[in-house]
Amino acid sequence: MVRTMIKSEWDRLIKERKDFKEGKLTEPTANIVNEPKHYARWAFEPITFVMLNGFEFWRGNIIKYTSRAGYKLYEGMDQVQSEITDLEKVIRCSQMRINQLKGKDKL
Repeated sequence: MVRTMIKSEWDRLIKERKDFKEGKLTEPTANIVNEPKHYARWAFEPITFVMLNGFEFWRGNIIKYTSRAGYKLYEGMDQVQSEITDLEKVIRCSQMRINQLKGKDKL
């Protein structure tokens, strides 16, 4: 039974990834706001995890960008560049926090 559940979930993720590569992840505006596919794929949205744990803004952003990296397609970018963009945002948030801890004027 567990093996069947894992296979089913694996098949679902492969299909989503295939749709993503083919640029088919279009959704109505209401879904983009309330249940965006790049977050709704998880058991609960990153914002829920962040808020329930009382994380700081910088930490929440790192969780958000890490969670959606590879799943959110930016206009004018392919899948690889979109994923790189979100990962660069993770690096930027991390570097800003490091600068803050070091007492630097420019975050």
